[in-house]
Amino acid sequence: MATKERQPEQEITLKEDAKICPECGTTDFITDYKHGEIVCKRCGYVVEDHLYDTGPEWRSFDEDQKSKRARTGGPVKFAKLNKGLTTEIDRYDRDIRGGSIQPERKAQLYRLRKWQRRSRMSDSVQRNLSIALPELDRMCAYLNIPNNLKEEAAMWYRKTVNKGLVRGRSIESVVAAIIYYVTRKHHQPKTLEELESASGIRQKDIGRSYRFICRRLGLRMPVASPIDYIPRFSSELGLSGETEAKAIEILKKAREKGVASGRGPTGVAAAAIYLAGKITKDKKTQKGIAGKLAGVTEVTIRNRYEEIARELGIEI
Repeated sequence: MATKERQPEQEITLKEDAKICPECGTTDFITDYKHGEIVCKRCGYVVEDHLYDTGPEWRSFDEDQKSKRARTGGPVKFAKLNKGLTTEIDRYDRDIRGGSIQPERKAQLYRLRKWQRRSRMSDSVQRNLSIALPELDRMCAYLNIPNNLKEEAAMWYRKTVNKGLVRGRSIESVVAAIIYYVTRKHHQPKTLEELESASGIRQKDIGRSYRFICRRLGLRMPVASPIDYIPRFSSELGLSGETEAKAIEILKKAREKGVASGRGPTGVAAAAIYLAGKITKDKKTQKGIAGKLAGVTEVTIRNRYEEIARELGIEI
């Protein structure tokens, strides 16, 4: 039986509740894959001499062979309607050799496709997901949200649907609310203005759905920090890494002074970027910053900038 190539020996440390050497009582072992043994690192006692190779029994020498010989499908994806575990009956009406199918066979395949579509929409939850998941995919693509956050958002939406919390609310507002929660939780927040632009739902309705879902699911509302907005704002404005680092440093000092308390995080972040740009000579005008960042006005930047500069004693 062919096995995958491994290093002949690999040092491992087991947990306290794992195997303990009966001779010296240590938990430090060496796994010898070549001989299938686990050996005590301190005294050399063979703790286990029948290890099994859990890898595939076939070998592959390139990616093409690996994909052809694998006998498992893709990973489960919450953003797919059937989590990616479904069977597709295509519309080509061709057999395995590419030849045409008899007319009576075509009618049978047509009926199979029809009943497959109906079976997917067998209940209200599936019908809801068939609308919501494409909408979630569209909004995540519009907002440049990574796939791992999209998968988590799809998972939370499924929980919301299964608990019946979507009933009486628009699907778009619930999807936007869940995206708002997930992005804030992972310190990549999106503003309500951006979600309104992506979903076409008013900020007031998104906020109402967000509070309702967090309350009913027992979720703690994450608080967005101005520092969370700095990387994205710096990327949108084309600032240097030095300016970005300086803006984060300014915000940390401002947080210690309590300047940012009770202020909108986007306005404070934009003001810190403006102040950092003046220090590093990477200047951006207040009007230019407000024009490129959603939910930030020129007046807000000026007011927050003056407060931060005054409290930190920065003379510009």
